[in-house]
Amino acid sequence: MGAPVSLTTAGSLEEAMEKSISLQPYVKNVSVQIDRKMLSDNFFGYGELEGRMIIAQVKIDFEGEIVSARLEYDTEKKYPLMKLI
Repeated sequence: MGAPVSLTTAGSLEEAMEKSISLQPYVKNVSVQIDRKMLSDNFFGYGELEGRMIIAQVKIDFEGEIVSARLEYDTEKKYPLMKLI
């Protein structure tokens, strides 16, 4: 991801990501959270957003079929995975 982020900017980055994802067709609801426990500052006082830090949930409505999915870091696989919920 690489976006600069800190504890003070994480909320606005979450909101921007939600607004961006909500532009996609069929998306009815979206929430994004950045795991603040994973944030660490560099020499300049901020860190970089990584895929493993993101917890996202979406609700999709395609022609009346509604599906919910969640993106979350899988510690066993060491990879952020999307799952239907």
